[in-house]
Amino acid sequence: MAKTYKVEGMHCGGCTSSVEQAIRTAAPGVDVTVQLEGGLVTVEGVDDEGVIRQAVEDAGFTYAGAV
Repeated sequence: MAKTYKVEGMHCGGCTSSVEQAIRTAAPGVDVTVQLEGGLVTVEGVDDEGVIRQAVEDAGFTYAGAV
């Protein structure tokens, strides 16, 4: 089941790539879609919100919670 999260601080394609890579590294095998406009990240394949939060913060962005 896919879950969507709000991420603040993404301003360009490089930012979205950083967030996507951080999540894929923290949770291998997940499907990640990052939307720059709106700052939304949709992840399928992991239910642990803490893993997503930590990956986003480790990448240097602000995790703003599940949508």
